[in-house]
Amino acid sequence: MKPWNIEICDVTLRDGEQTPGVSFTCDEKVAIARALDEIGVEVIEAGFPVVSSAEKECVTAIAHSDLDARVCCLARALKPDIEAALDCDVDMVSIFIATSDLHIRHKYRKPRAEVLEDALDMVEFASDHGVQVRFAAEDASRTDPLFLIEMYNRGAECGANLVSFADTVGCLTPLEIHAVISRILDDVHHPLCIHCHNDLGFAAANTITAAAAGAFQLHTTVNGIGERAGNAALEQVLVALRMKGGVDRYDLSRLQDISRLVARCSGVAPERTRPIVGENAFAHESGIHIAAILEDPATYESIPPELVGGERRFVLGKHTGRRALEHIAKAYGFILSDGQVRWVLEQIKQRSEGKCSVTPEVLCGFLRQAKVGVLQ
Repeated sequence: MKPWNIEICDVTLRDGEQTPGVSFTCDEKVAIARALDEIGVEVIEAGFPVVSSAEKECVTAIAHSDLDARVCCLARALKPDIEAALDCDVDMVSIFIATSDLHIRHKYRKPRAEVLEDALDMVEFASDHGVQVRFAAEDASRTDPLFLIEMYNRGAECGANLVSFADTVGCLTPLEIHAVISRILDDVHHPLCIHCHNDLGFAAANTITAAAAGAFQLHTTVNGIGERAGNAALEQVLVALRMKGGVDRYDLSRLQDISRLVARCSGVAPERTRPIVGENAFAHESGIHIAAILEDPATYESIPPELVGGERRFVLGKHTGRRALEHIAKAYGFILSDGQVRWVLEQIKQRSEGKCSVTPEVLCGFLRQAKVGVLQ
């Protein structure tokens, strides 16, 4: 399979920091940027410099961190925003305007043709100062596609290197994303970026679907953090690109580490059942599943845990079977007779049905009670 033509722009340090209650220190941002760079992410959106002097200093620090990744920052289509971005010595400025009639009516209170003309002046201004320019449409998913096509083509004429489509309120499904991205790319022959939010739970799916339809730059955040329900998760997008898009240049073995780093810095831990990085992502309880996995892990794992820096776990509970118990007991140095297996399994099932965890300590207690032999 020919690999998809894509690159990743991770926006953890900007959109991820817009998660309610989350604020990164400059040192934390630099550490996260370095971790993203080590994975092989091509573009890192470092922040929104006009927000504060501290934000501006931090974006500058990341820009001067000698990363292989290109460093980007956000700006409204306003000259002070763009000047603040240029002061940070970034490689790319993402200039955005709201494009839906709903946003234009409430935020700008002037005709959309005038909004576009003003923004094009700023695209040209930034381009003339030697930085790459991404011209982004906020709330693109609720915008007339013909206006987006006009905006993107005229932005390219004014010097934009990339154009961007944002599903700002996460309202599109994968089928809708495929249709609108395909429609736009019929008439826009310029690299298109996709920026998805997770309000319907489709952000990663929409991002991968957009890539399949021809989108070039894919926006992600570590652990899917971000405003409201978050953004497309870096870990999900990268694994899907490896397994479905033939893209194998990213170091997926670092995904668990960067997930833990961002969880620690943000105070937002991934839910247990979160794909790739959740505590249960590679945990198995069902006796039927575990028996098959002991023969061949591919029976119940489409993603090998070691691919993403994870580890397989067998968890004891009411669905545990004989082979799982014997396997785990052996790992603790115990051997069991048939009668001891039946007795210990009964204790495990009773305890788990009472909503009590069967921890390693509890298991070892059962094994001692059963007077099982100890491996030498």
